[in-house]
Amino acid sequence: MKWLGRRESGNVEDRRGMAGPVAVGGGLIGLVILLINAFMGGDTGELLNQLQQQAAPTEQRATSPEEDQLAKFASVVLADNEDVWTKIFRENGATYDAPKMVLFSNATQSGCGNASSSVGPFYCPADNKVYLDLAFFEELKNRLGAGGDFAMAYVIAHEVGHHVQNLMGTSDKVRQLQSRTDEKGANRLSVALELQADFYAGLWTHYNQQMNNVLEPGDIEEALGAASAVGDDRLQKRAQGYVVPDAFTHGTSEQRMYWFKRGYESGDLKAGNTFEEVLN
Repeated sequence: MKWLGRRESGNVEDRRGMAGPVAVGGGLIGLVILLINAFMGGDTGELLNQLQQQAAPTEQRATSPEEDQLAKFASVVLADNEDVWTKIFRENGATYDAPKMVLFSNATQSGCGNASSSVGPFYCPADNKVYLDLAFFEELKNRLGAGGDFAMAYVIAHEVGHHVQNLMGTSDKVRQLQSRTDEKGANRLSVALELQADFYAGLWTHYNQQMNNVLEPGDIEEALGAASAVGDDRLQKRAQGYVVPDAFTHGTSEQRMYWFKRGYESGDLKAGNTFEEVLN
């Protein structure tokens, strides 16, 4: 992705290296089962409370030049999301209120409770912020096999997609429906919500290329690789050796790749009705 020298977002809250509580007993991939349920914007409230069982203070540390470069990249990606979604909302007669992105190390406080690296990147609707420990991207590359800068851009765009759903009222409607159905039905609704965020990540890619000509060879493949790496079937197989489709909350690798591609190739906001296809 072409990003050097481009605008960075003013909506980044940098807490890296700051002291804060750390949940004891888990690493990013050491809690893959939790990752399945919480990665990329799942229902984080209960999970985050569980991760507060024990805590120890971290020490402040200096950030490395490599990490600072990664933070700049994330800020540029967030800025591109701001530009694209402002355009899309305006074209549909609405105003886009951009989220903030909190960069942190190990753990920090969020409007949804204690934010730990163990849950991966997530969006908190209570404070309209995306929470991201940049160390996750090393885990994504080294443990899940999804490397490249556009894999990282996909992750950020997916989380911003959850913010878009929050602004549109989709998230509230899903939570209401989930409260009136059984676990299997609630999981299917969660899958539809997550796949729509993947669609929005693809839609952002479509518009960002039109507006800024940022794509380089291999970028789309990197995004698809990340989408595949975090499919429920692949994560469950990795964690427990078998898959339980009724327990899926984010969609299969194939579904996640499909909906990203659909957003990217269509460029049509109205083509992202994942609920119609997943629930029928």
